[in-house]
Amino acid sequence: MANHTEQKITDTLKENYMPYAMSVIISRAIPEIDGFKPSHRKLLYTMYKMGLINGKQRKSANIVGETMKLNPHGDGAIYETMVRLTRGNEALLHPFIDSKGNFAKQYSRDMAYAASRYTEVKLEEICKEVFGDIDKNTVDFVNNYDGTMTEPTLLPVAFPNILVNPNQGIAVGMASCIPSFNLKEVCDTTIAYLKNPKCDIAKTLLAPDFSTGGELVLDNNALEAIYNTGRGSIKVRSKYRYDKKNSLIEVYEIPYTTTSEAIIDKIIELIKGGKIKEITDIRDETDLKGLKITIDIKRSANPDLLMTKLFKLTPLEDSFSCNMNVLIGTTPMVLGVRDVLFHWTEFRMGCIKRKINYDLNKITMRLHLLEGLKKILLDLDKAIDIIRKTEKDEDVVPNLMKGFDIDEIQANFIADIKLRNLNKEYILNRIKDVDDLKDELDRLNYILSEDKEIKKIIIEDLKRISKKYGKERKTTIITNDEVEVYEEDSFIEDYNLKIFLTNDGYLKKISQVSLRSSSTQKVKDGDFIVLEQETTNRADLVLISNMGNAYKLKMHEIADCKASDWGHFAPNIAKMEQGEKIVFAIATLDYKGDLLYFFENGKVARVTLNSYETKTNRKKLINAYSLKSNLVTVKHITEEKDMIIYSSIDKVMVFSSSCLAPKTTRDTQGVAVMNMKKKSIVTNADFAENSSLSDIEYYKTKNVPATGYYLKDEDDPNTQLSLF
Repeated sequence: MANHTEQKITDTLKENYMPYAMSVIISRAIPEIDGFKPSHRKLLYTMYKMGLINGKQRKSANIVGETMKLNPHGDGAIYETMVRLTRGNEALLHPFIDSKGNFAKQYSRDMAYAASRYTEVKLEEICKEVFGDIDKNTVDFVNNYDGTMTEPTLLPVAFPNILVNPNQGIAVGMASCIPSFNLKEVCDTTIAYLKNPKCDIAKTLLAPDFSTGGELVLDNNALEAIYNTGRGSIKVRSKYRYDKKNSLIEVYEIPYTTTSEAIIDKIIELIKGGKIKEITDIRDETDLKGLKITIDIKRSANPDLLMTKLFKLTPLEDSFSCNMNVLIGTTPMVLGVRDVLFHWTEFRMGCIKRKINYDLNKITMRLHLLEGLKKILLDLDKAIDIIRKTEKDEDVVPNLMKGFDIDEIQANFIADIKLRNLNKEYILNRIKDVDDLKDELDRLNYILSEDKEIKKIIIEDLKRISKKYGKERKTTIITNDEVEVYEEDSFIEDYNLKIFLTNDGYLKKISQVSLRSSSTQKVKDGDFIVLEQETTNRADLVLISNMGNAYKLKMHEIADCKASDWGHFAPNIAKMEQGEKIVFAIATLDYKGDLLYFFENGKVARVTLNSYETKTNRKKLINAYSLKSNLVTVKHITEEKDMIIYSSIDKVMVFSSSCLAPKTTRDTQGVAVMNMKKKSIVTNADFAENSSLSDIEYYKTKNVPATGYYLKDEDDPNTQLSLF
């Protein structure tokens, strides 16, 4: 029988899952301070070593093959990485790869890029700012995966590329989503930061800028959050133009986060669902000139109004959620823009210091050699004599060292000079640079000792890069004031109508025009109309059920009926529970007034109608009224009214609704209005003006609760009032 060793699951995760998670975070998905993920860096460095920064374009397949020496993830993954970095794909504001051939498009979901054997690429000129001085020990190098060659851990970018080009990645337990900013703005902001770390970043860094353009809706609070914390969301909407002659809308720039296919699919879905009726046709007319989605609209349609609706309901307006997670060393950190500039400045200053140290070593070595050469100038004949009289080759260097008091390096340098160059003129020409080299040495040492001098170098580089590569913003900034907010009411056809509700729950919505031609209402056998109300197509319909729920319907979403129809079965439209019935209904435009709930126990609850109004489009509200006592009836008032209550023992009471204070708590139990005798209950209630009592004043009470009055003989005890 096999031996099984028990191990805690936490230990298993630590030993097996944690190394994988760390590998994905550190070596794959999260960009580092130079703005690159390892896959980008390996590809670009391979192209740099192939001489493609100045050379002609080469087949992509060739470069992919070479990159596999550094990146063993397979040719498909490498080529996909290359595609996104190309000018042809349009994913980056400043592409790193100059491309020829089909590399698909950032704004298209379905467009496929050509195979690597068909396309050609080389490095863009901006890569000179990415690889500048990489051969001067500016960054660390490590062995590749099989130890056959070395590769840089970071690239010595001369501008904050981490902010200039967008980056997205999903690691294990964390993700990164960094927007792109305009190069000019980033350079100006970095210069301002280098001069004053407490500068107002928002003054120079206006907002993110995306390669696909569009319009960014400026939200200063959201931008402040992104700049300070690295997290926040920004809205970007498409740009369009209206062709009045042909009655069509052309969308030519869309948000970075969506695709033309996703937009078209959503619009088609809305058309099929009957939510948009102004569009007659939509097609993708993207060509070599760029993106174009053409929307044919009815001549009667308002294009700007239609676009506000499309912005609300489709990805024509989309959000970019920022999560600026950057790898600093081996630690992932969510950084605000100021923090990114701090870490990038530290990194760039480190690169320049390393370059200066490299130059210092070179100059120091050159000076050292020239100092030795200067010594032999004093006696050239002696130097020639030493070399000539030395019998063995290996003794030349030691003899020169003794003869002129120089070290081995200097002696080797002198020994390697050709015999024809051992003349006064040659040596004088060589050593005349000594003073210049000493001055350069002093200058470099001074720069190395002063951080402000290093910052000056960075600032000069940024000014040069901004001037040479800077472009105007692609994404236009608009304020909230310029954005027309979508309001559903503006799209609803408005007309006067009348609603009818029957005892069995059938609802009719009939236009006033239709009522003029036929006013006789058809109902099912045994059914009768319990409510009729005039309203408009823009109103909401609130239905109160016997189970304590309120259901809300939009009048414009209910189909019109004719007087000859039975109507719609309201419980089905409202999706009520089985056995649930409507006890009251009201159509309202403004939710003004109050509902009076009359209960069997003699209590009445006065609830404001606006407590049923919701900001979200909720269809069902639970606890619409109290279920502590059986509901008798519901009435709606917009002004104080005299109300009449009937009890089961023929007692009647009239009181003013002003005795009741309005409540916003929907399920309030109400206040006692009629004092009930044992086993007696309230049987009905109505507006006093609707009663047929001979003397209303006789039954009136000034204060509540009250016991009410027995019916007078002359008042008919069998008066039946409708439920509503």
